[in-house]
Amino acid sequence: MDTDTLILGAGAAGMMCAAHSGGRVLLVDHAKAPGEKIRISGGGRCNFTNMFAEPTNYISQNPHFVKSALARYTQWDFIALVDQYGIPWHEKTLGQLFCDTSAKDIIAMLRDLMAKTGVDLWLETEIGAVAHDGTHFVVQLKKAGSTRTVRAKNLVLATGGKSIPKMGATGIAYQIATQFGLEVTPTRAGLVPFTFSDQPFAAISGTSVPARITAGTTSFDEALLFTHRGLSGPAVLQASSYWHEGEAITVTIEPETDWLSRLKDARKATPRRQIGTALADHLPKKLAQHLDDLWGLKDQLANTTDARLQEVAAQLAVWSLMPAGTEGYRTAEVTIGGIDTDGLSSKTMEAKSVPGLYAIGECVDVTGWLGGYNFQWAWSSAMAAARAISAKG
Repeated sequence: MDTDTLILGAGAAGMMCAAHSGGRVLLVDHAKAPGEKIRISGGGRCNFTNMFAEPTNYISQNPHFVKSALARYTQWDFIALVDQYGIPWHEKTLGQLFCDTSAKDIIAMLRDLMAKTGVDLWLETEIGAVAHDGTHFVVQLKKAGSTRTVRAKNLVLATGGKSIPKMGATGIAYQIATQFGLEVTPTRAGLVPFTFSDQPFAAISGTSVPARITAGTTSFDEALLFTHRGLSGPAVLQASSYWHEGEAITVTIEPETDWLSRLKDARKATPRRQIGTALADHLPKKLAQHLDDLWGLKDQLANTTDARLQEVAAQLAVWSLMPAGTEGYRTAEVTIGGIDTDGLSSKTMEAKSVPGLYAIGECVDVTGWLGGYNFQWAWSSAMAAARAISAKG
């Protein structure tokens, strides 16, 4: 079978690229339905982009690589497409846009776009051997017990990273890229909870508090959630992408709070109370008790010096913790690292050394923050490749 463009992976980037590439397009995926990660994203509502998406919200060995694609297909372009299809949406917080009803609306929109351009979609299809015969890419595809050989002028890698292997993630894009001489940067789990070997927060599991989480030199202010295994919540997931094994993280409890002033006010108003009891007026009681036990906050306020209150305030501001690791790819929302951007054109996503080979979406060494940024990268990188393919005719 001959086709103009063969796209591996029917996720967000793959479907977007397929719908806009023009010519004969074959899109394949191992799953029973396309867009499975879209379907489960955002609690089933799909955080499909972010109003504030810009290059600084992305991690890559080459931070400039994302600029071209993001500038030529912006969040406003995708929002206009969503509006064109009459999909109701809302801003949840920090520019994060969600479907009002269901993530399935985004999948239906992409499927309709593909149907209008005649995209051929093969599901429950395994990728076998991949080669190039000098003029075409030659790919063995296994479907329903039989193997088909497909020849394509263009081959697009859109199979994502290693995150959430139970959904079939394998990192096959890295294998194919390496086969064709492209470099792949080291990969690790991103946007993922931290784990601790001794489960120090089991007693306060489920407790949440506003916090600033700092990993390296990067900080995020959002909710922190204590779990049986460690730490989660938006602030933690964000910071995890900047964390490396063996490094400590810093937790700042309620960063907007002047803890020294609050403790001094408590000493003046209720001098007979203990420090830990006073903290319970401002923090979840379970957390206040945990910090009381951890830091020994049973001093009576009346007998506590300013220096001691300053010490407690400093502990709340700079609580250093050493994660044992993360929950890994099992629960990671994204994969950090991937196909090295040095080998790709930032304008077209085409491999510089292999004409007709493209890499888009999560399999590339570009990772967005939590909050719709990774979907925007999927749309933008897909459109960069699709326009380049379409221009070839």
